[in-house]
Amino acid sequence: MNGFILIVILLILLYGYIQKVPLFDAFLTGAKDGMMAAVQILPSLIALLGMTALLRTSGVLSLFVRLLSPLFSFVGIMPELIPTVILRPLSGSGSIALLTDIFKTYGADSVIGKTASVLMASTETTFYVTSLYFSAGGIKKTGRIIAIALLADVFTAVVASFLCK
Repeated sequence: MNGFILIVILLILLYGYIQKVPLFDAFLTGAKDGMMAAVQILPSLIALLGMTALLRTSGVLSLFVRLLSPLFSFVGIMPELIPTVILRPLSGSGSIALLTDIFKTYGADSVIGKTASVLMASTETTFYVTSLYFSAGGIKKTGRIIAIALLADVFTAVVASFLCK
C-alpha cells in the first residue's frame, strides 16, 4: 500500500513537471492554504473537544444515559452501548475510550463488543465533521444536516444492535 501511495505522488509530480507547473511554489502555496484552514477550524475544534471532556467529567453523560435508557432499550439498543451512541457524534477519541472500556469489561468477542465495533465503524463524529468541514467552507446553516446525521447514527445503532444479537 505504501508503494502505491508513493507511485501516485510520483505520478502527480511527473504530471506537474510535464505541465511546467512550478512544483515547489505549488507545494508552498498548498502548505500555506492548509495552515490557514487549520487556523480557521481551530476554534471549533477546541470548543468541541472541551465540550466532550466536560460531558464526560461532569457526569452529564451519565445523566443522559439514565434518562435515555428506556427509549434506547425500547428500540433495541443495549444499555451498555448508550454512552457510545451519545458520545460518538461528539468525539472520536472519547468514543474509542468507551470502546476500550467495553472490550475490557465484556470482551471484544461478546455481543456488546461486536455491536460496539460495528457501531464505531458505521457512524461518524457528526459534530466534529460538520464543525470542521462546514466552518472551513463557510457554511453556517447546518441544522437539518446535523439532525439527519444524528438520526442516521441512531438508526445505525439500532441496526447494529439487531444484526449483532
